[in-house]
Amino acid sequence: MECMADTHEDRRWIATAFGGLDVFEEVPATVAPPGPGEVTIEVRAAGMNPADYKHVASGSNPADLPVRVGYEVSGVIRALGPDTEIASGGGAVGDEVLAFRVAGGYASALTVPAKDVFAKPASLGFPEAANLLLAGSTAAEMLHVTGVKEGDTVLLHGASGAVGVSVLQQAALLGATVIGTAGESSFDVVRRFGGHPVAYGDGLEARVREAAPGGIDVALDAVGTDEAVDVSLALVDDRQRIVTIAAPGRAKADGFLVIAGAMPASAAFRDGVRAHLIGLAGDGRLVVPMARTWPLDEAREALEFLQGQHPGGKLALIP
Repeated sequence: MECMADTHEDRRWIATAFGGLDVFEEVPATVAPPGPGEVTIEVRAAGMNPADYKHVASGSNPADLPVRVGYEVSGVIRALGPDTEIASGGGAVGDEVLAFRVAGGYASALTVPAKDVFAKPASLGFPEAANLLLAGSTAAEMLHVTGVKEGDTVLLHGASGAVGVSVLQQAALLGATVIGTAGESSFDVVRRFGGHPVAYGDGLEARVREAAPGGIDVALDAVGTDEAVDVSLALVDDRQRIVTIAAPGRAKADGFLVIAGAMPASAAFRDGVRAHLIGLAGDGRLVVPMARTWPLDEAREALEFLQGQHPGGKLALIP
């Protein structure tokens, strides 16, 4: 096994029960040395996503406790297991990397499967790299399952959020036009990434029809409100071209698509698209806007900020 000299006192965040943020606790961590097919990453930034706290809030199986929090990180390789290469090939101690989908990213270090570790583009900062793949792969799957192609006009609910901003950029690369719902204070964000903003709220359907006189081909829902679903159903006839990541009950009741990271087909697609998204980001064609960073030991405060719904960009924890 190849490794750095280890003088670290590692720590990580866990959820000791299911519930609100009061169940999150920072604890000392013993990081297992990597075996064959594994890599230990010294974390430089841990990405933050609503899924981090929603999974804990909705859990019910005591066997899953304690929950190790966080799905994506960036950092440097601390140790490599015997005869092990990372997913993008090669890999040596000290190399800069990012990893997704992992368990326990809110940590100073963690050992993960090498198949989930990729070389970090030099052009990408650690906080941006740690926030690229959960939102980016979700956005990519939304476009994939609805068959978005050049010339399509897409209605995107929640265009100024993390998934929405990635959808805007990836849809533009496909040659699609995006009408994006947002609060008026976020219109500049939607425009920055190539979308045409419309305000959500009463009268949304009429405003979308005015913005897209040629009609809407696809609807992508990243907010889950009844308004978003109702307007999507009113504007798109083909329910196989409507997808939600936030309203599974409505999807089942109304017969349109739903995707989620825990679904096997979604997981397989998101794993398969990682290298492509990293390439886009490395070339500057996929940007991860950051709002702010927090020290690792202030994760609970950072999660409270994230729950405020409008952080204005991505957040990262810095060990």
